[in-house]
Amino acid sequence: MTRLCRRYGVTRAGYYAWRRRPLSAHAQQDRTLLTEIARVFAQHHGRYGSPRIHQVLTTRGWAVSRRRVARLMYTAGLRAKAVRGYRAKVGTHRFYEQHPNRVRALAVQRRNQVWVGDITYLTVAGEWRYLAVVMDRFSRRILAWTLQRRRDARVTTAVLRTAVRHRRPPAGLTFHSDRGSEYLAAPFRDRLRALGIQQSASVSGPGDNAHMESFFHSFKAEAVRGVAFATERALRQVLRHYFRYYNHTRLHSALGFRSPVDYESEAA
Repeated sequence: MTRLCRRYGVTRAGYYAWRRRPLSAHAQQDRTLLTEIARVFAQHHGRYGSPRIHQVLTTRGWAVSRRRVARLMYTAGLRAKAVRGYRAKVGTHRFYEQHPNRVRALAVQRRNQVWVGDITYLTVAGEWRYLAVVMDRFSRRILAWTLQRRRDARVTTAVLRTAVRHRRPPAGLTFHSDRGSEYLAAPFRDRLRALGIQQSASVSGPGDNAHMESFFHSFKAEAVRGVAFATERALRQVLRHYFRYYNHTRLHSALGFRSPVDYESEAA
C-alpha cells in the first residue's frame, strides 16, 4: 500500500478517507441506472445496443441521455450481438433482365403494398436447411416462413401461399425478391400471376433487396450465430420464438423504435 500511495502521490490517510467516502449522487444514479440497463439487456438476450435500450428506458420514464447509456454499457462490457458484413451475390443470366426492379423508387405507404422475400441457409447436424421468408416492407413484419431441406421453387411457392392465406392482400400487391431461380422459375411466376401479384426483381449487386438482407443478418447475429443445432426440432423452436419476438417485441429503428405489429396497429 505504501508503494502504491507513493507512486500516485497520496498519503495513506488520504487513501483510506477516499475509501470511506460515500458515493456521489451521480455515481449512485449510475449504479441504479446500470442495474436497469442490465435488466433490459438480459430481457432481449443481448440483442439491444444503446439506441434501443435508451428507447426502452425513455418509454419507462427514465430521463437519461443516449450517451450516458452507451457509456455505462461500455464500462460494464455490455455489447449487443453484432451483425457482420456480407458478400454480394455475383453472376446473373441474361434471362434475368426480363424482370425489372419495380420498387426501387416506390414510396411504400401502406401494408400489403410491397412484400419482399428471400432464402438463407442454416445447418442442422452438419446438413443444410433452407429458410424462406416473406416480409411486408411497409412494417417489416414477417408474414410467413418455411424451413426445408431443398432450395427450389416449391419452397418459395409454399411460403408465398402461407403469407397470402394469413394476409389475404387486395389487388395491387408487388412481390420483390432477388433473381434467384427459386423466384424466377415458372411455377413461382405462374403462382404470382394467378394471384394477381406483380413481380419485381433486384438488379445485380448488393443492397437491392436490402430489407430482407438486413433482416437475415440481424436474425443470424441475434438468434443462431455460434449455436450448433443437433436436431431440426431445436432449430424450429428457435425460429418460432425469434419470429414472434421480432414481430411483437423487438424495436425497429426505421419504425420509430416500434415493433412491426405496433407500427401496423398505429398506421391502421
